[in-house]
Amino acid sequence: MLRVLVSGCLGGAAIRFNETGVLVDSPIWRQWRTEGRLVPFCPELAVGFPVPRPAAEIVDGAAADVFDGHGRVLEASGRDVTELFRAAAHRAVQRAIDAHVALAVMVDGSPTCGSSYIYDGTFSGVTMPGRGVAAEALHHHGIPVFPHHQLEQAAAALAELERRSR
Repeated sequence: MLRVLVSGCLGGAAIRFNETGVLVDSPIWRQWRTEGRLVPFCPELAVGFPVPRPAAEIVDGAAADVFDGHGRVLEASGRDVTELFRAAAHRAVQRAIDAHVALAVMVDGSPTCGSSYIYDGTFSGVTMPGRGVAAEALHHHGIPVFPHHQLEQAAAALAELERRSR
């Protein structure tokens, strides 16, 4: 049985930066939970970020730029948390490898887990297409990453991966 790494806040756990969670209630999610496929993991908590915590955004580029030293992750106060986000991404990849996951479903918009969009680095609420730092690292390691609002696509990909692994 293939497993799915999921952002720790999905399913409602109030561990996001603003002490909220994201409730995911769909037949796919319920089936995966019943089957024991879900591997919840919060990269930010794994490196010691508190709840609540200041908002952070990728500035000076995209997630890939964070890894090559051109992009940074800053909190709204200006505090540079790039190295913590890089460490969080590495922990997410390691957790995925350790748990033998086939794909990931991440909360969209997050500078860590966003898989189709992130905030633009201006702290003005404007979004742009892109991935968060952990989602980018997972993708780079060959783990498909889907946003939490595309469970049907994730389920289809998982079914195809299972078909191929037989």
